[in-house]
Amino acid sequence: MTGLISQQNVSGVFPHLAQIGDLGPPRSEIGVGALMPWAGALYVQNYNSHKRQSGAGVSLRRISSDLSMEVVPETLGIDGTYTNRFVHYPSNQVIIGPHVIDAEHRIRTVPELEPIRVCGTTRHLTDPENLVYVLGMEGELFQLNVRTLACEQVADLNVELGTGNGVRVHYKDCYTGFGRLVVCSNEYHEEDWAGERSEGRLAEFDGERWTVLERKPFTAISGRHEFGGTIFASGWDQASAILKVYTESDDTWTTYRLPKASHTFDHKWQTEWPRIRETEHERLLMDHHGMFYELSPWAYGGRIWGVRPVSTHLWVLGDFCSWRGMLVLGADHASPSRGLSPTTAEPQSGLWMGKTDDLWSFGKPSGWGGPWWMAPVAAGVPSDPYLMTGFENKCVHIENLGTQDARFTVEIDFHGHGRFSRHATFDVPAGETVSHTFPTGFSAHWVRVVSDTDTTASAQLFYT
Repeated sequence: MTGLISQQNVSGVFPHLAQIGDLGPPRSEIGVGALMPWAGALYVQNYNSHKRQSGAGVSLRRISSDLSMEVVPETLGIDGTYTNRFVHYPSNQVIIGPHVIDAEHRIRTVPELEPIRVCGTTRHLTDPENLVYVLGMEGELFQLNVRTLACEQVADLNVELGTGNGVRVHYKDCYTGFGRLVVCSNEYHEEDWAGERSEGRLAEFDGERWTVLERKPFTAISGRHEFGGTIFASGWDQASAILKVYTESDDTWTTYRLPKASHTFDHKWQTEWPRIRETEHERLLMDHHGMFYELSPWAYGGRIWGVRPVSTHLWVLGDFCSWRGMLVLGADHASPSRGLSPTTAEPQSGLWMGKTDDLWSFGKPSGWGGPWWMAPVAAGVPSDPYLMTGFENKCVHIENLGTQDARFTVEIDFHGHGRFSRHATFDVPAGETVSHTFPTGFSAHWVRVVSDTDTTASAQLFYT
């Protein structure tokens, strides 16, 4: 491919870098599961829709500085759902998919991981010099020696966390920090939406026992290890998108709520894979429910600061990273889904390259959600804080679903550190709804609602 052709792009998309799968059969999807800059090159680990499928056209690919792309020959014939990337600094190797790559681009493949839908890799709790944890989408947790490639399964999370009860589980990510291994799954279907079951999980392991933190769908877990003293986990429920944050200073998990930019992410198969990544020096970029956010790893007084919406988007993004001064987004675009998508003929997904600041030219921040969705509410107990900054027009709808009249107080935190003050109070008769439009341009970091009566209520905010 000539240098001229390799530079052609359409709005930041380089057609010659598209990940294109075989027509099959089987005719599977091909999405970008992981992007890893390493030793001057950019590795692209794409994935198909399930475990190994001969002829799917999936493989590890490598992009050079001249934007030429090659299939990594050592990985031909090794395909599956691989979405993990991790740098093991003690051995100066990167783990991506079932592969371990050194600084000279020598590739070794772990046989035990080839048939696993590998979705996460992270530090080991007791021997980080030699070992890493590797998570499979079906709940398999492995311990891998990155020097010898000795690999053994150490846990079945379906057993440990009580998942997989007649459903195909979807574990998504893992992360280790502050003496705990954190894992998540994003099971969410009609029964989960209706409250008939709760198969999603956010859970942690302290080396001896597992603790379930949330029985809701979560998709991404990240942080900067010791830097900043925080762990971030993104999920959702009926009411809103969720950002769960661990702060080392007070050894506590805090729940924050964020708008949903789209309901099309409200299913486990349609959240593949929103990420929290460092894309600028000591700063995080979070892709969550169709919206990008700027995120700081630091917390003060046990509260996070600097959460700010950037833009909305329609792309389903499997991963993103910084490479050679560019922001690179990898998508999951077109899937024939074995014939279930009759107007999609060829499995393919593109790469976008540009500046991080280009994200501000995407869709304007807007969305909906709130702290309560037909939820039991205790008198005097404030709701979770809900993000309020960075949106232009705002209104709130408060519905009293109880049998008694109730008074609801809307409180705002304009400092951003958890100190709330009263903004307005609304008397809502039983069975009725009150709506309030905030003045144009009115803003604060966080907003919450408090009821003076035990009741069942909804509080939903719309930002346009």
